[in-house]
Amino acid sequence: MANAKTFERYLSILGIEAAPPGLDHLHRLVSAQLTRVPFENISKLYLKRTEGASYIPSLEQHLDGIERFSFGGTCYANNPYFSQLLHHLGYKVDMCGADMSEPDVHVVSIVRLEGREYLVDVGYGAPFFKPMARGLDHEHEIVFGRNRYVLHPQDGQGRSRMDHFHDGQLIHGYLVKPAPCQIEIFNDVIRDSYSDAATFMNVVVIERFFPDRSVRIHNFTITESTPEGALTTRLTDREELAAAIEHNVGIPADIVREAVEGIALEADIYG
Repeated sequence: MANAKTFERYLSILGIEAAPPGLDHLHRLVSAQLTRVPFENISKLYLKRTEGASYIPSLEQHLDGIERFSFGGTCYANNPYFSQLLHHLGYKVDMCGADMSEPDVHVVSIVRLEGREYLVDVGYGAPFFKPMARGLDHEHEIVFGRNRYVLHPQDGQGRSRMDHFHDGQLIHGYLVKPAPCQIEIFNDVIRDSYSDAATFMNVVVIERFFPDRSVRIHNFTITESTPEGALTTRLTDREELAAAIEHNVGIPADIVREAVEGIALEADIYG
């Protein structure tokens, strides 16, 4: 666990002051994290290219990347480090594994507060601006642009299913298992995610959220969404891609160029 000064730095980056645990404060923390720290894999590509890495940066390196290069991360960085921040602030929080096409390939947080459990996921590239109550007896739905996310009531084993629909079609999702876990159980999955054949090594995917809109860059397409709708534009080449990322996300174009050099950019994270 990092020291207090590191978490003070984290809060400063988010623009949030420390406060006693509470639902309103948790909401502000989640919203700040989602709008300040993008879901992106440029930092992952760059780390592999420059350092031959197959691991998640330390929290200090993670914060350096946010401040210096407007980096964020995928679920293995964004969710565990945010969970650590919540723990430092006094929240009762567990990191939990989630199944997608394979077991334990996603990680989320479950926060216990005021007699309820809340799902917090700031590492899925989705508009989860608020903690989501897990104990509801009905579906919780979030609609944003052409996407709809549905959190289902817990099943008989206490698991929560999140479904992601795009243009009305189910395209992705995950099943949260409420048993607490440590990041170490994901070591093999994290290492494999850096392999040459891994999806995140053959794609550019970025989701940057703002209070009332989002920008998604997936290979050579850029989609700007609001809660009411979305507009997708095709990017012509790598130079336009690098410029679009710098303009919309803040990651320097020269870093983008180096990160994606030699990569086909043909993979689909939902394929």
